[in-house]
Formats: sequence, C-alpha cells, structure tokens
Amino acid sequence: MRSQILLKDLEGIHTIKSIMIKLKINKTKAIYFVHLLRNDGYVKTKRLSDKTRVYNISVDNRLKGVTYEEIINTYSPIKISTPKRHKLYGKKPSLELTLIYAIKTRSVRTILAAISLFKKIDDWTALYHLAKVNHIERQVGALYDISRKIIRTKRMSKKFRNNALPEETYAYRYIIPGLQSKDFRLIEKKWRVYIPFNKKDLVVYR
Repeated sequence: MRSQILLKDLEGIHTIKSIMIKLKINKTKAIYFVHLLRNDGYVKTKRLSDKTRVYNISVDNRLKGVTYEEIINTYSPIKISTPKRHKLYGKKPSLELTLIYAIKTRSVRTILAAISLFKKIDDWTALYHLAKVNHIERQVGALYDISRKIIRTKRMSKKFRNNALPEETYAYRYIIPGLQSKDFRLIEKKWRVYIPFNKKDLVVYR
C-alpha cells in the first residue's frame, strides 16, 4: 500500500533531489522511498555521464510490458526503436504474430530486422492463418526465400508454400509501395511480390 501511494506521487522521471523537493523530505528518506519502489518493481535506474542517478518510476516497469520491436531486437543484428505506444501486457506475442506486425509496418528497417525471426519460426500453420487474415501470404513467402539466402532457417511447410504460391497470372503486390529490388527478381517473379531492398541491405547478416 505504501508503494502505491508513493507511485501516485512520484510516477515519472526523478533524481533524489527532485524527490526531496516534491515530497519535502530529506535525502535519507528520499533514498528509502526509492528503495521501497524498486523492491516492488516500479523503478528503472539510469546513470548519467556526471554520475547522477535518474529514476524512471512507472507502473509499466512492474507490468513488464514488451513491444514487438523488443522481440525483434532479441533475435536480430539490426536494432530498431521501441515505441512505448506499442507496449503489450499479458501473454508475450508469438514470433509468428511479431513477423506479421513487422511486415504491416511497411518500414524497410523493421522488415529487414524481422527477417531474423525465420530462424525460430516453426508453427507454419499459425503463420499461414495470420498471413491469410492479413492478406500477406505472398509477402511472407517472398521474405522467407530472402531469409534462406542469409541465415539458417527452419524449412517452410509444404502446405504453406503450396497454398501461398500465386499463379503466373496474378498481379504483383508491394511489401512497401513503390519499392522493388534489382537483385531478387527471381524471388519477385516466383511470389509476384516486389522486394523492397537489395543485397547490399543484407550485409549486416553476413
């Protein structure tokens, strides 16, 4: 109960000095209050270049929310920013759902980073269902074939490939509107999907 009252008063970014001023208390008591909040999981601490400690006090710290970007960063050599507005609480999203999210961002960097997820994805039934619902089965298939060129991946299921491969009469689709590859024309033709990057963009995976 004490921590919840303190959290209400102190939620935000603080130093010991700002806590002292806000609560009109001495340094010893301010340090003790930070200790209480930290023990309950509400505090993240950062040390500045001048060695001043800055405390991020928030209920989010205790809930241990995660963003799709944080999941991608766990597996990818390409790091992307993690906007707080996308923080999710409760059950951690699956890698399959995270991949679909990445493709739908239409961000070159996010999609490049998310290619690394193919190393771990093995529930192709779930991935196909999610891709179909979002009308991006071919985009997933094309990106998978790109991933096979740069990383070790688990094999795509025959059912996914057979169901997702288009007929030759199908119109091309974009992953990112207006962008297409000079280096992956065969994959583009196979999936009738324009790839938004070239070989040089994948050097970081080497």
